[in-house]
Amino acid sequence: MRCSHCGICCTETEMLLSKEDIKRIEKKGFHKKYFIKISKEGYAQLKNYNGYCVFYNLEEHQCSIYPDKPSGCGVYPVILDEDIGIIVDDICPEKATITYEEKEEKGKAVIKLLDVIDAEAETRL
Repeated sequence: MRCSHCGICCTETEMLLSKEDIKRIEKKGFHKKYFIKISKEGYAQLKNYNGYCVFYNLEEHQCSIYPDKPSGCGVYPVILDEDIGIIVDDICPEKATITYEEKEEKGKAVIKLLDVIDAEAETRL
């Protein structure tokens, strides 16, 4: 797939984080309080700052931790719609550039990741 670096996917993000994502980002020198909020359901999510993901560099139109980005960011724009199933997110302007094979592969990764994140959220309650 092609990415235009528009930042739409980084706007008002609700990206979920796994414990592995958190560890990886902490190793870059960031404290949890800087980038995580915990939802009332126990999910760890990326924080936003000025309407964007805390790690999105608005001036450079890129993620400041790209090599260590959360797993969910890596599979985006493939997401799980609870009513439909695995889909390509409509808000992504490059959604048409993702192949069927990429959607299938990333879809499997989304399901696996969400299973992990769901189990981790239960331990926080």
